[in-house]
Amino acid sequence: MKDKIKIALADDELLFRQGLKAILETNEAIDVLFDVENGEYLIQELRTAKTLPEIVVTDLKMPELNGVEVTKLIKKEFPDIKVIALTSYFSKPFILNMISIGAVAYLAKNSTPALMIKTIEEVAAKGFHYDIQVMQYIHESIVNPADKKVKSSFDTNYFTKREIEVLELICQQQTTCDIAENLFISPRTVEGHRNNLLLKTESKNVAGLVIYALKNKLVSLDKDTFN
Repeated sequence: MKDKIKIALADDELLFRQGLKAILETNEAIDVLFDVENGEYLIQELRTAKTLPEIVVTDLKMPELNGVEVTKLIKKEFPDIKVIALTSYFSKPFILNMISIGAVAYLAKNSTPALMIKTIEEVAAKGFHYDIQVMQYIHESIVNPADKKVKSSFDTNYFTKREIEVLELICQQQTTCDIAENLFISPRTVEGHRNNLLLKTESKNVAGLVIYALKNKLVSLDKDTFN
């Protein structure tokens, strides 16, 4: 039997948090380990937890410790935990800021339950989930000279042909198994190529690989690619 996706929730709005928890708990593939009312309690729970969540869904605007600071702490202390940013303010500055500090997905609070569950499943399977609007924001930010500079411009000689193929499929949000099937290689080999890509691009996660690929014009913003 496939392991459940372990989740933790952080939101100061009790009614919303309990409603979200109830929705997620109806899905047999998801296990909500705990829910808390602010970022400080979230970090405390993570530091003492016997079992860590795979994914944290956190609101951005919370008392004590907000979602931005929480994400920074999680990436520092618990780098394997993936953060989904949840907020009422689906604005470009909020989104870009959260992505820059390590959030792997972004959801508006008025999202449908189906979209919430889909995003969690995508993050669990692929490591990130950015819809076409978020990808557009990332693309727009790339042309801003004030943005943080990345590693030197793309050099095809720096990567093997297979690494480029794997990178392109990662940007199409394909899972490890999907990539292995499409390229007729083993999942373990895919993992090896992905690790090499992370090292060569100095990316922290697969979301970083996608941003790298966009900045170096390896992929285009095709709506079919980022659905």
